[in-house]
Amino acid sequence: MSSEFDKRYLIVAGALIVQSVTIGCMFAYGVFFEVLEDEMGWSRTMLSASSSLAFLAMGLLAVLAGRLNDRYGPRWVLTFSGICTGVGYGGMYFLTAPWQMFVLFGVFVGIGLSSHDVVTLSTIARWYEKRRGAMTGLVKVGTALGQMAVPLLATALIAAYDWRTAFLILGVLAAVLLLVAAQLVGVTPRRSAATPRDLSDGMLYRDARRTRQFWTLCAIQFAFFPSLMSIPVHIYVHATDLGFGSGRAALVVSAIAGSSIIGRLVVGGLIDRIGGRLAFIICFLPLVGSLVFLRLIDLPILLFTFALFYGFAHGGLFTVVSPTIAEFFGMQSHGVIFGTVLFFGTLGGAAGPLLCGRIYDLTGSYNLAFTILAALALIGLILVFSLRPIQTDLASATMAAK
Repeated sequence: MSSEFDKRYLIVAGALIVQSVTIGCMFAYGVFFEVLEDEMGWSRTMLSASSSLAFLAMGLLAVLAGRLNDRYGPRWVLTFSGICTGVGYGGMYFLTAPWQMFVLFGVFVGIGLSSHDVVTLSTIARWYEKRRGAMTGLVKVGTALGQMAVPLLATALIAAYDWRTAFLILGVLAAVLLLVAAQLVGVTPRRSAATPRDLSDGMLYRDARRTRQFWTLCAIQFAFFPSLMSIPVHIYVHATDLGFGSGRAALVVSAIAGSSIIGRLVVGGLIDRIGGRLAFIICFLPLVGSLVFLRLIDLPILLFTFALFYGFAHGGLFTVVSPTIAEFFGMQSHGVIFGTVLFFGTLGGAAGPLLCGRIYDLTGSYNLAFTILAALALIGLILVFSLRPIQTDLASATMAAK
């Protein structure tokens, strides 16, 4: 194995670390809900609103991050966003008022979230043409590892010290790891056999926006992202509401992450063989089913069954989007197209946690919230069935013109 080939795997390793740390910190935020409710007197609506702001910032800035990555490469984009993640999480050590939570988590952590997918996965798509889906799935395993490890670490730190110290330690660790990862993703292999996909291959952004497929993918992202953003934020406290202690509730979060590893690897491998449309369907079916099941659960132990199916769908859906965009539009404007699709997703993702928190505060239950999430996921599945290759549409337009 040549050293040049090894360098491509350094990129994979760095991208995996970015995914693990960034999303692990996002998942761990839900662990702090109860203690902040008790000590600060803040409602779940307010706590959810700060996470919604972070998701909105992620979506707004993902387009910019994608464009900067297309033009300048990943190193400095990831360096800046990594520093913001560390500052945002570590700065919550000093929390005294809600506005500080909105600034630190909503803005700074939101900036960190903005680049974790669009920069890392665009870079992977560029360096791995033939194994794009498989390598994307491997990188997204990092997300699952973070989902498993960081909430458990946060729970342990809160128990050993206090919530403020837990925030500070997590912030410092995040900053250090993300800065190292940024340098790895920024590695440039030089051997000709390892050159990235030719950036002239594919559609320009302005041309992609004129296609039905572009807007359908945006709508699909909007439909499933509320579930992917809301469940990680609220499932921990929902588990405690049903009767689990903090340790078992954290295990539910980790079980979702463990199942999502299978989803990422399976779906990542399937995309290269069956294409994005069928891979999307394989993800959506267990998502819809698991959300309906979650609505019906009244015994906490059944949450582990939910975690098995939801986790698979969760992991698969986070894996399928980038390779599907490359399949439909090529690599010329992959970063900015991916960023735009993510933006539409985060509009739904920003509303989801806030809506769930508000429904809980008004009704004392998440039942209506889970019903809404299931309905949106079903709409997403229907939209996936409508997807067709762009070449088919072009051929049909040509025949119609004749």
